[in-house]
Amino acid sequence: MELALKIPEEVLFALKLPPSEVDAELRKELALALYQRGVLPLGKARVLAGMKRRDFEELLGRRQIVHHYRTEDLEDDMNYARGSF
Repeated sequence: MELALKIPEEVLFALKLPPSEVDAELRKELALALYQRGVLPLGKARVLAGMKRRDFEELLGRRQIVHHYRTEDLEDDMNYARGSF
């Protein structure tokens, strides 16, 4: 299942981003916000952001977002260690 999020044109035009960067930046911001609220585990937030694990964790650090570690995160870590990410 995929979800398409509709952003009003007036909001898109108000963004101070090059059009080629809008999708990636909005995905990162959504991933960060959902992770920070604790409603999306780290591994899935990283996937949503379209980033490698290390890059996403560095972004969390730059944004001073506390790292939550849950059972799902352990499972993602184990899959990552096995090479099945």
